[in-house]
Amino acid sequence: MSVRKLKPITPGQRFRVVNGFDAITESKPEKSLLAPLKKSGGRNNQGKMTAKFRGGGHKRRYRVIDFKRDKQGVVAEVSSIQYDPNRTAFIALLQYTDGEKRYVIAQNGLQVGQKVQSGEKAAPEIGNALPLSQIPLGTIISCIELRPGQGAVMARSAGTFAQLMAKDGKFVTVKLPSGETRMILANCLATIGAVSNSDHQLLVSGKAGRSRWLGRRPRTRPVVMNPVDHPMGGGEGRASGGHPRSKNGIPAKGFRTRSKTKDSNRYIVERRKK
Repeated sequence: MSVRKLKPITPGQRFRVVNGFDAITESKPEKSLLAPLKKSGGRNNQGKMTAKFRGGGHKRRYRVIDFKRDKQGVVAEVSSIQYDPNRTAFIALLQYTDGEKRYVIAQNGLQVGQKVQSGEKAAPEIGNALPLSQIPLGTIISCIELRPGQGAVMARSAGTFAQLMAKDGKFVTVKLPSGETRMILANCLATIGAVSNSDHQLLVSGKAGRSRWLGRRPRTRPVVMNPVDHPMGGGEGRASGGHPRSKNGIPAKGFRTRSKTKDSNRYIVERRKK
């Protein structure tokens, strides 16, 4: 994977850094795995804005991703690696031996023509999905389930990965991308390898209009609002705004919002760093 820095022939391209897309092998998506994607513009079912700074953007179609990897014991071949506008990671189109096609999150190093499999009997190789109990210690993993059969919920973003640290009875200990170390049930599935498109963090949009294409509207700084609009608003001139806080008055930047009585706290071995 690589990135390209464009020549400054326009102001918008002066600092633009784009993805090289050298891992992409197919530009047209699989029609049978597309679904419509409706935009809300940040409005709820009453038409009231409940999420600010959203709206517009290019029309998209959703790619149905197989996060559960529940077609176990059946070998699949990687047909192509594709771009997905709905996520930062690339996706891989799998063709199973029985003819079925499915999209999965592509791992770093996954190649077209490679054979992948899921289930207890699968080898711990890149792209294969195994129960955590069957994965060797120290292995780099991604797309991890939190509950058996739920489907992957953790380490799904571009370039992210977790590491299997220890096994103890029906639980395994995993170090997550956030730095948190946590116990997970050993019969949860995880995929071998780090998520693809690790250069995503190096991209530079180059101009504000590109954010509008992605459906993001301009974000107003709370410190320049009026007191009626935000707790940090008001004051004469360039007031500092006081302690950083959300619109609801909850402190930001270091204030912990996780409940101290949350049931899953007992599974967290080490909290993520501040």
